[in-house]
Amino acid sequence: MQSPLCFVLMPFGRKADTSGTTINFDDVYQQLIAPAVRAANLEPIRADEELAGGIVHKPMFERLMLCPYAVADLTFANANVFYELGVRHAVLPHTTLLIFAGGTLLPFDLALARGLSYTLDQRGVPAKPVDDGLLITERLVDARNAAVDSPVFQLVEGFPDISRLKTDVFRDQVQYSATWKHRLAQARADGLPAVRAAEEALGNPKDVESGIIIDLFLSYRAVKGYDEMVALADRMPLPLARTALVQEQLGLALNRLGERTRAEAVLLDLIKERGPSSETYGILGRVYKDMWDGAKRAGQTIRARGLLDRAIAAYLAGFEADWRDAYPGINAVTLMELADPPDERRHQVLPVVRYAVERRLATADADYWDFATRLELAVLAKDEQTAYQALANALATSREEWERESTANNLRLIREARERRGDDEPWAAQVEQELLAQQ
Repeated sequence: MQSPLCFVLMPFGRKADTSGTTINFDDVYQQLIAPAVRAANLEPIRADEELAGGIVHKPMFERLMLCPYAVADLTFANANVFYELGVRHAVLPHTTLLIFAGGTLLPFDLALARGLSYTLDQRGVPAKPVDDGLLITERLVDARNAAVDSPVFQLVEGFPDISRLKTDVFRDQVQYSATWKHRLAQARADGLPAVRAAEEALGNPKDVESGIIIDLFLSYRAVKGYDEMVALADRMPLPLARTALVQEQLGLALNRLGERTRAEAVLLDLIKERGPSSETYGILGRVYKDMWDGAKRAGQTIRARGLLDRAIAAYLAGFEADWRDAYPGINAVTLMELADPPDERRHQVLPVVRYAVERRLATADADYWDFATRLELAVLAKDEQTAYQALANALATSREEWERESTANNLRLIREARERRGDDEPWAAQVEQELLAQQ
């Protein structure tokens, strides 16, 4: 498992204040901060350690906003550090630790902040690197509890949290080059070779703004360029590559390539690092579902039964993480229907899933997955009229081929299970064909 990144905001080299006191901040980093961060099972990054071309401020802003953890050294009230800390506090509510050399007076605006002091000797280097480092390590470990440490989020009720952005609406909510947004949209329409050509024209991903890189990443998904997704994730700047969005979609791509064990590991690591998420568990559930389907087709009956249980458990965990997200809920219900005998818990979960999707459909934000969920619910209920209406809405809002394939696959599994029980509906096969005919 790769360690989460911790961005260190601090001055570089030897610096002196107005009193003539000199501190070697490189020694502070190398002897105190970096070892303490690593002891917390995090990976330290300082702005001078990852040089990139392009706009010089771009990598700094990416680290501030995307690194899960940060340490800010406020000694000497360095203007750059305070500016960067302000950006960090504005976009992330927690996991930012403040430290400073003993004797530092924090400004009024940070009086509420809970920081740690460290000791320097007369040469301006750490005097107690082991003892002070232990305190830094302990505080970083405690930060996993996600207590709010940003004064902005503490004092301004309802302040927006940008981490709530959803993958499927990324292109609409993030502002970046209109030229490249248009070019990638056209490339998706033209197919995989066109998306590859667009990436070649972009050059080194580390020199390109994050919005374009993520659009490219999702464009590969749209044209089933799963090998390219995996390769691009390896070339992204680390803070961007480690985001939940990228790791989740990396897991999806690996699963589509049949690398299910690796996909499982990526998603489990993400859950361990970031906590439960309906999206992460939803993709993990798909990994286990595909494992189950493969074991079933290979005649591995006992193994298949265990994998089906794991898939249901993952989807249920995703639905428990956020009941507003019907996707993992409908998948849990569908797999419960496929169990032999069918899992009785589906009768408890299904009404909650139906309510969740109907609330979504009542808004202006309803998308393909909402109509696909209604379609699946209708098939489960053997409601032909509602199924065809939901199918029409789903086809009208479908964006990418793999989405329709995923829904058709679920409906196929339901139909096959019912056919084995002598309880099939002839029209259900036609619904599957309509979904696949649009490719």
